Amino acid sequence: MKIFNSLSMTKEEFIPLEPGKVSMYVCGPTVYNLIHIGNARPMIVFDTFRRYLEHKGYEVNYVSNFTDVDDKIIKAAQEEGVSAEEIAERYIKECRKDMAAMNIRPATTHPQATQEIDGMIAMIRTLIDAGHAYEKNGTVYFSTRSYQNYGELSHKNLDDLRSGFRSLKVSGEEEKEDPLDFVLWKPRKEGEPSWPSPWSDGRPGWHIECSVMAKRYLGDTIDIHAGGEDLVFPHHENEIAQSTCANGVPFARYWMHNAFLNIDHKKMSKSLGNFFTVRDISKEYDLQVLRLFMLSAHYRSPLNFSADLMEAAKTSLERICTAAGHLKDVSEKGTDAPLEGKAAAIAEEAKDFIAKFDERMDDDNNTADALSVVFDLVRFANSNVPDGAPKALAEAVLSVLLELTEILGLVVLKQEESLDSEIETLIEERQAARKAKNFAEADRIRDLLKERGIELLDTRDGVKWKRV
Repeated sequence: MKIFNSLSMTKEEFIPLEPGKVSMYVCGPTVYNLIHIGNARPMIVFDTFRRYLEHKGYEVNYVSNFTDVDDKIIKAAQEEGVSAEEIAERYIKECRKDMAAMNIRPATTHPQATQEIDGMIAMIRTLIDAGHAYEKNGTVYFSTRSYQNYGELSHKNLDDLRSGFRSLKVSGEEEKEDPLDFVLWKPRKEGEPSWPSPWSDGRPGWHIECSVMAKRYLGDTIDIHAGGEDLVFPHHENEIAQSTCANGVPFARYWMHNAFLNIDHKKMSKSLGNFFTVRDISKEYDLQVLRLFMLSAHYRSPLNFSADLMEAAKTSLERICTAAGHLKDVSEKGTDAPLEGKAAAIAEEAKDFIAKFDERMDDDNNTADALSVVFDLVRFANSNVPDGAPKALAEAVLSVLLELTEILGLVVLKQEESLDSEIETLIEERQAARKAKNFAEADRIRDLLKERGIELLDTRDGVKWKRV
């Protein structure tokens, strides 16, 4: 398996620190509002990669944090007249709902920054004692010049950056020994949450939070650190510097970054009116459609979001679901013929799609090409497993399809749902109307059910329904 490592800018063979185990840290959202579809891309991409690693037999310790102390959270709290903690807890709860709807599995651990303050103070003290950080008027800064490899991840020209920062002349920046030095601890302001520390009552800087949470739950050196490409500089660059200096060993061996998501070829922005939360999308689409859409491009390629592309993703998902539903029907209603001869050969050929799928995913988590294998399997199933085929054949092909879609996190076999008594009564009334040849009444009831999100399908096996 090869991963494109942002640190080396090359694809590298993935070799974990410990055979059979993978430690993986993914930067999570800052919880001051509902998550937007830009947040959803790394969530979906790296959840899928985690699933694939587990498919390959690895035991994955997957950590993804919630940033629950931040300027944006404090601002939202002040605007509402509530505590920052209340804002953070509210939106952590809402984020978990959206993640579940996108079929994103809970992390092994979802740490919260406010619960790790002691560890942050301890790491900052270590950095000061080792000469990598300094305090000025209650603020603690990391000294970037003390880490000779600073800039190794972002591959930026640091002299140009320093010159640019000097020209900004930001208020308070004159305390820094170097324009690129960054805050590890800041004193409290009136109305802000704070914690006692040796330097001031205050709160941690953003970057130190992830370093401490990764260290506590994964160790001093981790296998994979991932997130959006907007985090490469300064967040991930700063994580590397402070973690390496505090722990005395390399921080992360592989860095994975997903590219930006654009809306109709423009950057998502509230001012442009093209800002969408995951909750907004859920009002128009099953979020499985959003998941398939996100996986339809390579994670390192920019992805354009549009209504047309979402409709295409919806159609694609329906194709997979229809094939899965057909295979399930045949597995229940087909013949009891043994799996032998041509049927056995077809079942064996279906297994080949797993190797093809793995080959694509082994090439830097290429979900776009892996999806194409799933569609090849759908065509194969439609051509080789007709109504009345042996149950055992349908079960074998369905098993392969479900294995691959499970890795992608796509739910393609809907759970049997129970309708409430009123809807069941309406379906029975429609059946009675059809039997009495009162087709106008039957059509009226069908339209009424459709308004309630229930679509009826008249098949030779009787009436079936689905939610729309």
